[in-house]
Amino acid sequence: MKINRYTPHIIVLPEDRANEEIANGFIQAPNVNYNIIQVERPAGGWTKVVDKFAEVHVPEMRIYSQRMIVLLIDFDEREDRFSYVENQIPEDLKNRVFVLGVQSNPENLRKATKKSFEDIGEALAKDCSDNTNELWGHPLLEHNKTELERMILSVKPFLFNQSVTDY
Repeated sequence: MKINRYTPHIIVLPEDRANEEIANGFIQAPNVNYNIIQVERPAGGWTKVVDKFAEVHVPEMRIYSQRMIVLLIDFDEREDRFSYVENQIPEDLKNRVFVLGVQSNPENLRKATKKSFEDIGEALAKDCSDNTNELWGHPLLEHNKTELERMILSVKPFLFNQSVTDY
């Protein structure tokens, strides 16, 4: 299904297959309005996520003012990665682009939580909609706190169904 580019919507650019599966688990959560999210195919590395964002999505975001983008990358325990990626986002789009990911890599999170990637995504969606911090508070995810809070303010009004029975 295609999303409506003229209404609020989210595009997720995952680094790899593991991040794609987490994103797919997120949108499959019963309380998520899956009609407004599109998960792209994995870019094949965090630098390729940034390149694809710059080459394809920056021009499109300037046309489609309701579009928001999530750059879903592995931080590979590199403290400078967030600031590098953030510096690649044009100033006029910063309020609609969000950089999230596991501090090391999704495989470590899967091992630590003993959950599948899709179950991780579903648990993260539940945290967002319920205003809880159970999985987002995990040591491999807690570095996302500021970015997550900023993103939730922008997307929560249209991302989550009012009630689980609405889907």
